[in-house]
Amino acid sequence: MSLIQYYGTGRRKTAVARVFLRPGKGNITFYVEERPHSFSDYFNLEKHQNIIKKPLHITETENKFDIFIRIKGGGVKGQAEAIQLGIARALVEFNKELKPTLKGLKLLTRDPREKERKKYGLLGARKAPQYHKR
Repeated sequence: MSLIQYYGTGRRKTAVARVFLRPGKGNITFYVEERPHSFSDYFNLEKHQNIIKKPLHITETENKFDIFIRIKGGGVKGQAEAIQLGIARALVEFNKELKPTLKGLKLLTRDPREKERKKYGLLGARKAPQYHKR
């Protein structure tokens, strides 16, 4: 018996999510930094849960897949957005006809914004020491 699964990688800032969709009833298995967590306890804000489930809701596949997620790095919001991208990419692997719908809502586009590095002589990436004339 072969296991049917669809894979998608999502990244946001420093968060990297590996998402596997397997035919099932909508269960979510969730690992952060190799430790199992309860999905609703880790993402306790409803807005983060909505971010993650948005691609499933739009494509009406919410209860068709069991989701297995491994995530590393980043903060909670960055992780939620990385998972969203991973789920959207896995759904496209499942069914290519979903691509225009997801692409139209910008769910297949990686957000390229990263933290800017600190420069020498400055207090931060752009913040300079206070100027004084005398």
